[in-house]
Amino acid sequence: MRRLPRPASLSARITLLLVLISLVILGVGSKWMDRRIDHAMESRFEQNLLTQALTLRTAVQMEADAPLHQQLLTPSHALNGTDPTYYQVQCPGMPPLRSSPPLPTRPHDWADAAPLTPRFQTMHYKHTHLVFVQFGFAAAPDSGGGTDIAVAADTTATGPDAQGTCVMLFAQDRHAMDELLGTIDWILLLSPALALLIALVAVPLVVRHGLRPMGTLIEHMRGIGPSVPGQRLAPTGVRELDPLVARFNDVLTRMDAGLANERQFASGLAHQTRTRLAELRALAEVEARYPSGRSLPDVLGEVGSIGAELEATVTALLLLTRLQSRIESPDWQDLALVPWLERQLQRQQATATARGVQLRGEFPQPRRLRTDPALLEVVIGNLLANACSYAPPGDVVTLRLDRDCVRIDNAAPGLVVADLAKLGQRFWRKQLPHAAHAGLGLALARAAAQVLELSLVFQLDGKQRLQAILSWPADAGGTGAS
Repeated sequence: MRRLPRPASLSARITLLLVLISLVILGVGSKWMDRRIDHAMESRFEQNLLTQALTLRTAVQMEADAPLHQQLLTPSHALNGTDPTYYQVQCPGMPPLRSSPPLPTRPHDWADAAPLTPRFQTMHYKHTHLVFVQFGFAAAPDSGGGTDIAVAADTTATGPDAQGTCVMLFAQDRHAMDELLGTIDWILLLSPALALLIALVAVPLVVRHGLRPMGTLIEHMRGIGPSVPGQRLAPTGVRELDPLVARFNDVLTRMDAGLANERQFASGLAHQTRTRLAELRALAEVEARYPSGRSLPDVLGEVGSIGAELEATVTALLLLTRLQSRIESPDWQDLALVPWLERQLQRQQATATARGVQLRGEFPQPRRLRTDPALLEVVIGNLLANACSYAPPGDVVTLRLDRDCVRIDNAAPGLVVADLAKLGQRFWRKQLPHAAHAGLGLALARAAAQVLELSLVFQLDGKQRLQAILSWPADAGGTGAS
């Protein structure tokens, strides 16, 4: 048996998302901080190296009267504490000045290429990592026969033979700074790793704690269903969940209304079917036991009439189902409304005359509409039939064609405003229980209007007259010769 995959955990998804986001942010942040710290430390190291080199140059200048090779042979740590420093100075007519111990290595041809502006360079020698700074400075003899060393005015000259220019190479071992930068790198690496480890442990716990109101909400939902209508969820007090609760309560309200309509539909359908079948059975039993003496055509005619009513109910239900399921697709045609509406009035004339109701059409000017005539007949025909069936005797049912709508009004003394929302429901009738209509006409009219993308509304004016208004968009209709 194939096992169904486990549903994804919301806490796991949130944890993974937070860990990935944290990994990217902390990784990029750590890389950026590492670059900034390395740049700042190296700049500070080079500045310190240059300061020591300039201090050495000043010492050379101040020792002009003494033998320079005796004054400058100082230990390598004299200028920078315990960090080993190395230097070498070459001036014209003087022996080279070297640190003790001397430079372990030096750049190739450094004296010939030494610029007057400081230039930095790094070199690896065995286990030593050295940073060099090299530059030149001018030496000029003073009036006392000594050597006065000053900054050369010619900044383009290089090497020890250009106008008495001295050159200096100063180096320092950066082992201590490399260890410090390595320590900082480990700190920047381990800090995000530790933060991610804490996130992996803490975030699921925090998420589960934060999702407790949702778990409580799920428990409350277990007792809600079609068998117990009217139940609603109480607000949780959580800003993110309260809109969900409100939407769910709206769905429950619509579900209860739908279930009530379905129960009413089932009850109405059962009543209509049972009534017609009971009439047929009663007619057959009465004629079998107590013959009425009527002719066979009369009896069969009554049976056919009852069967026709039952067939009309089933046919209306099938059409209503097709309309509400959007199985019926409109056959769009350009229709002249005035002659078409006159034919609809003529078809209802017999029903109106039988009930003592007058039919009147008001067509101020010709109109054309792009629609499906068959579906439009379902709408207008049922609206007119409903008006003729429920208008009191002596009333005038008016069919009026306006610019963007058709209005059908009739007197409705028994209706109240609360009944308007029920018009169009299946099997809803505000009439005597023995009335012949099944209560599907307005439901068919509303469903067909929706398929045609028309608006059907019912209004009750101050004179207690019901108005059915079927309107269409302004670009769907127009004037034209009828």
